[in-house]
Amino acid sequence: MTVRTPSTMVAALLIVAAVAALSVGVDAHGVSHRDALFVQSIDGPAVGPFLYLGAKHMVTGYDHLMFLVGVIFFLYRLKDVVRYVSLFTIGHSITLLAGVLGGIHANAYIIDAIIGVSVVYKAFENMGGFDRLGFRPDTRVAVMVFGLFHGFGLATKLQEFTVSPNGLITNIVSFNIGVEIGQVLALTAVLLGISYWRRHRSFLRHSFAANTVLMAGGFVLVGYQMTGYLRG
Repeated sequence: MTVRTPSTMVAALLIVAAVAALSVGVDAHGVSHRDALFVQSIDGPAVGPFLYLGAKHMVTGYDHLMFLVGVIFFLYRLKDVVRYVSLFTIGHSITLLAGVLGGIHANAYIIDAIIGVSVVYKAFENMGGFDRLGFRPDTRVAVMVFGLFHGFGLATKLQEFTVSPNGLITNIVSFNIGVEIGQVLALTAVLLGISYWRRHRSFLRHSFAANTVLMAGGFVLVGYQMTGYLRG
């Protein structure tokens, strides 16, 4: 009988992280053709469907999840997790609503590249990179600022569709609430996994490797988006 050791579990987590990192190249903010047709066909408030679409976006949004995994990786107290995730949520909500309802536009490739930088930044911080440089930025400010870019990333995708102004505010607010619901669900699963891992000595031993994979995923996203920008 094979015993699954903590180290084996760590290896499995790294493999999953690597797959997620490569998957961002498929466009983590992408809206499926079916969902796009649905969004454009709606004329009037549709709270339930937009809640679902928002939650679906977050659960399948590899870039969001990679960044949030980096944010909570070394947060041991629940109140700290809530504080930092709330900062991200505030930033994400502001730019999502402002981008779609306020008509604020930006190049989608540049925004998504900055989102990739956010993943690299948090992994670098977790690896003690800023401590070695003798410089420690305010993590709370960084999470809030990067949250603004994450929200704007989705806004740039929604702006590509012709959405009826009838019920627009209700639908976009519902979508944003759905995003936060999906975030809570995804983070709950991540927290359970990390909390279990922290009970073993392998957590600190392999934390550097885990954040190295996270950083690699961020660089993949940056490279993919900048390639798209230069070709455009």
